[in-house]
Formats: sequence, C-alpha cells, structure tokens
Amino acid sequence: MQWNELIRDVTSAAQDAPSEVAVTGVEYDSRLVQQGSVFVAMRGGTTDGNHYIDIALSRGAVGIITDSAEAFGALAVSHSKTPRLLVEHGRNALAQAASAFFGHPERVLGATGVTGTNGKTTTTFLIESLLNAARRSSILVGTIEYHVAGQVRLSAHTTPESRDLFELMADGVALGATELVMEVSSHALDQGRIAEVDLDLAVFTNLTRDHLDYHHTMDAYFAAKQLLFDGTRYPAPRVAILNADDAHSQQLATAAKEAGAEVITYGLGRAASQPEWYAEDLKLLPSGVKFTLVTPVGTAQVNSGLAGEVNVLNLLAALAAAYARGVDFDTLIASVPSLRPVPGRFQPVDAGQPFTVIVDYAHTDDALRNLTALARQLVHEKLGRVITLFGCGGDRDRTKRPKMGQAAGEGSDFVVVTSDNPRSEDPAAILAEILPGVEGSGVRFVVESDRATAIQLALAEAEPGDVVLIAGKGHEKEQILRSGPIFFDDSQVALSALRSLGYGGVK
Repeated sequence: MQWNELIRDVTSAAQDAPSEVAVTGVEYDSRLVQQGSVFVAMRGGTTDGNHYIDIALSRGAVGIITDSAEAFGALAVSHSKTPRLLVEHGRNALAQAASAFFGHPERVLGATGVTGTNGKTTTTFLIESLLNAARRSSILVGTIEYHVAGQVRLSAHTTPESRDLFELMADGVALGATELVMEVSSHALDQGRIAEVDLDLAVFTNLTRDHLDYHHTMDAYFAAKQLLFDGTRYPAPRVAILNADDAHSQQLATAAKEAGAEVITYGLGRAASQPEWYAEDLKLLPSGVKFTLVTPVGTAQVNSGLAGEVNVLNLLAALAAAYARGVDFDTLIASVPSLRPVPGRFQPVDAGQPFTVIVDYAHTDDALRNLTALARQLVHEKLGRVITLFGCGGDRDRTKRPKMGQAAGEGSDFVVVTSDNPRSEDPAAILAEILPGVEGSGVRFVVESDRATAIQLALAEAEPGDVVLIAGKGHEKEQILRSGPIFFDDSQVALSALRSLGYGGVK
C-alpha cells in the first residue's frame, strides 16, 4: 500500500504534497515501528505520542500522522521529505488509517457491542456461543481473551486500541469470520477506540458505581456508555438491546430511538419494567435455572446450567441479540443447554470438599451483592453459611471501598478482607478504607493482607454446606503489587489450599 492510498479516507486538517512511498504497517507505539511503518502520533490520557516522533523516524517510519500542529510544522523543517498529515482527532485518524491498511474488515462483519458495568464478559461469550451454534464463525474481543475464528489469543485490553482491533478483525475475516462480538468499555467509548466500527447491535447490561477514578462522576460514566447508542460520536446501531430492569435504560431507549435505532428490551418480567423478552415462572436451582422464555416471536421452556438471576439477565440479553442477528428462535432454544459458564465468572473449584468454593470476578459493590445473593440461594435449603473473601484494587476509585465492604458484610455470614491488586498503594491503607463498611454491617470478619493466606483462612473456616466466595480477580492470573506483577491465580491457590486441608483430587 502507498501513503496516498492509506490517507485517502483519513480526515485531515493539513497535509504536504502527495507521496507514493510504500507503507508496510501502521503503529501508534513508537517501540513497534519498523522500516516502512506509518506512525500515528496522538495525545493520550497519560502521554503524548508526539513526543516520540523522532524515535519512530529513527526506527524507520516513512510517514507521520499527527494531531499536533507544532509537530506538523517542525517536521516540515527537520524531515521535509517525509510525508506528513495533520489531523484534529488522533484516535479517529488511527482508526481510519488502520481500517484502510487492514483492508476494511469491518465492512464484512456483523458487529455486536456489549457495554455496562457488570455482565459484559458473560453476555459476549453467550452471544458468541449462540452465533457459533448457528454455524457462524466469529471474532470475540473482551476482558478474558480474544477469539479469532476459533483461535484463542491473550487479551491485552477489554477493548483494544483501534489499530489492534482492526488487525484482529482482518485476521478473523481471512479465516472466514462473519461476526464480531465485543465488550465495549466506558474508557474505550470516551477515548474513541471503536471509531470506524459501525455496530449492527448495541447491548446494555446495567450501570452501577465503578471507574470513577477515570470518569469522576456517575453522570460522566453514564454519558460515556450512552455514546454507544445515541449517534453523537459513533453511528447509532441498527438495534439497541436494553435491560429494562435497569433505570438507565429508559434514557438510552429515548436516545437510541431518536438516533434511528430499533429498541428491544429484556428483563425478569417484573410489571414495572415490561420487557419484550422476559423470564416467567423462574426457578433457581443449584444446578442452574429453569424458566419460560416469553418473547414477541415465541414462547419456550428454557433449562440453563448458568446459575442465578444475574445469569438469567445475561442469557436473555444474549438470546435477544442473537435473534436480532438472524439466528432463528428454535436454534436459540436448542442451543441453551450446551452453554457453559465463563472462566472466572461463578467458577467452581472442586477438590471433593463438602462445601462449595466459587471464584468470581465481582469487583463492585453491586456485583458483590448479586454474588452473595446467589450464594444465599444455594445454601438456603442446606442451612449453610456464606463466606466471602474480597479486596479492592489500588489506584482506582476509592469511594467504592466502604461500599464494597458493606455489600460483602450484609450478604455474608463471615468476611475475609484481603488485597486485590494494590498496585502502587499501601495494602494496609486500602484495607483501612474498606473496614468502615464491613464493621457497619455487623458481620464477623477478619483482615489478612496476604491474599494466599487469606484464601487458606477462608477455606479453613468452611463447614459442610457452606459456600465460600473468592471475589475480585476471577480469570486474572496475576496480583499487581507496588514492586510489579506476580503470578497469582485464585482458582489454583484455592485448589492448593483445599489439598493442604486434606481434600482429594479434582473431580
């Protein structure tokens, strides 16, 4: 590809003379630039890529796209023969250039984006599974891992930068993928990481307190989510699929309709919300759920191995989304029994012990309430206890720490407060901010900053019939300390602790 072809669809404020220089890549990280790359220098939240233009040029960059008028002018003097482009929005330009370089893969993919505080990961996995059951090849982008037409790849970010997203899409299209299912974080929406990806479907799961270290207010957090639906920054989706049980959905529905989207609602069938896709005669079982699915296109009995009301909502969202993507109703219903739990989301750890151990990603107060409520349902008939281990991440929203403490305390019989990715903060300081919420709940609790020791302590406390919840990290494979990350897998640590307590092999 030549420079002129690459920049044809990039919205620019100024450019130099046309150039036919050959382009072999597009990069926004100067460390990844190779001979023939175009470097997109853009301002970010923590750094300014324009500071690294000289490094990119020294590594072989043959063209520069910049959102700095100063840098654009300086290049005319220092590198007059290097083609350059001045743009107003660096991330938009990155997406436009990447789309062109990777052959516009977005044009052959039906794209579904899922946003919300909780449930994004499970909902995207379920949507992908339902599409795969209908023999659709897919790309999945999310927190745990990426899927590229059946290949599993490591996930660097919940929603990657547009350049990396377009490379994933191009790889998937080359392997026959026709569907893109992605988690869309509020950070990504605010920063413009999904520019040039026109979503066919946009799904909203819920909105609860989180990420205020970035957004500062709940209004700003919600405003970022709304960008997926209202057509102001990104094209409005063809269909918006909204959780009618969440109060924010009414505003999203209005915004989506005004932008020209069709709106489909889902929920648990409560009279106040009046969803179109809902669960009737819901029965929560230790092995999963049973309910009657009622929709405008049919009614069916559903048996799912995914436990709890939260997963009923996730499943309803996925069913509505897959139907909106053209999967017929009968295929959807036939596929439900084969759906499997997502790694790190209500994931059991079994060494033959007479109590239940669950690893879950719950890391907000709302998610902890949902998690402990589900555990309470499981122990109700056995008269067991709910034992909850959790912590709060460092360098993140401090205001949710006592709220999480209160949620854990109110939903549990015994709480173990520990560390969860303290990052640069002092673990003891984080624990001190959690404790007022735990103490106010009146629950019996202990504090142990070492997470491995805390897991051992929680499991040693358990008796037959209890449920032990190990919350916060879920699928994560590291603990991030001030000194750097160390390998840490809650499920493996729990399994090792169970064995040390005398329980046998894994079932």
